[in-house]
Amino acid sequence: MIRRTFLAMTAAASTAFAAPAFAQDADIVDAAIAAGNFTTLVAAVQAAGLVETLKGEGPFTVFAPTDEAFAALPAGTVEDLLKPENKAQLAAVLTYHVLPGKVMSTDLSDGMTAATVQGAEVTITTGGGVKVNAANVTTADIEASNGVIHVIDAVILPPM
Repeated sequence: MIRRTFLAMTAAASTAFAAPAFAQDADIVDAAIAAGNFTTLVAAVQAAGLVETLKGEGPFTVFAPTDEAFAALPAGTVEDLLKPENKAQLAAVLTYHVLPGKVMSTDLSDGMTAATVQGAEVTITTGGGVKVNAANVTTADIEASNGVIHVIDAVILPPM
């Protein structure tokens, strides 16, 4: 059931992540750059000093918010997070979107929790579509050379 849901979502939302054919050969950062709809995420990863980590061996699972997801945050939030004095807070937000290891859609189950690289857990729900906390997974299982990307429609924030 979950696999069928993800396959349907992937087919229906294929334009949400127009990954090039070489995405499996590209690492997570290069795949996000090539997609073209993760410019804010990539800029944030650069500002947080996480590029080399996410280009590393991994494997990683990244719940990647689109540019539209970042734009939906309250006005000024992204700009504030990108300030050098907020680098630690930005890194915490970004690493909350990353799981250690490669977690494919077939590994997900309703109500499961997973520890993020940031340290706090996210909760996966599958009723009415797959969600990570309150963010909908719009495209799943985009494989990269060092892990997998699942596109989400909202920025998830770690608990305070």
